[in-house]
Amino acid sequence: MAKVSVVIATYNRSGMLKTALDSLLAQSIKDWEAWVIDDGSTDDTEEIIQVYLDENPSFNYLKQTNQGVAAAKNKGVQQARGEYITFLDSDDQYKVNHLESRMKIIERYPEVDLLHGGVEIIGEEYVPDKYNDGRKIHLSECAIGATFFIRKKVFNLLGGFKKLPIGTDADFFERSKEAGLKILKTGLPTYIYNRSHRNSITHNYWEEMQNQKK
Repeated sequence: MAKVSVVIATYNRSGMLKTALDSLLAQSIKDWEAWVIDDGSTDDTEEIIQVYLDENPSFNYLKQTNQGVAAAKNKGVQQARGEYITFLDSDDQYKVNHLESRMKIIERYPEVDLLHGGVEIIGEEYVPDKYNDGRKIHLSECAIGATFFIRKKVFNLLGGFKKLPIGTDADFFERSKEAGLKILKTGLPTYIYNRSHRNSITHNYWEEMQNQKK
């Protein structure tokens, strides 16, 4: 049984998915399993994934009707068998030592329930403020859910991610603090967060809010 389960939620991103999966394959440690949750893609995502399923038993694939990223990630965690859960967005990638660096921190601080942080941002560094539709905030002020490294039993106790227009990660992080979890933030920038494309939840939400004001 793998120590770490990597949950990859995806929807119509076959053109970007291979980069994400290849970065997982290139990890310096191999004690992981991956659950790719296809949230109802209509492109060739399934064909892309099949190559990885055929070549590496650490990959698992599940397709569901389109329910949104929160539901897809929750489904992945339900299937996961690892003690720890972490995430990889289908348009992002890991540096080669990402999982190893996180495991070393956890081993050094075993009391930590939730580890997060450590990103290299490509592209737009500001996202909509969930408390103010007319304002954007820098990602350094945010809890970036893709970097969460959390014990599965703790994730389940919190009830997973909630389906929200934006701020799903922030909501989970706030509930973690309220529950008294031991939380640690790392500055090691081993998660490559791709914000260079326009097809994202936060970008689409911002555009919608601005259009409503016109």
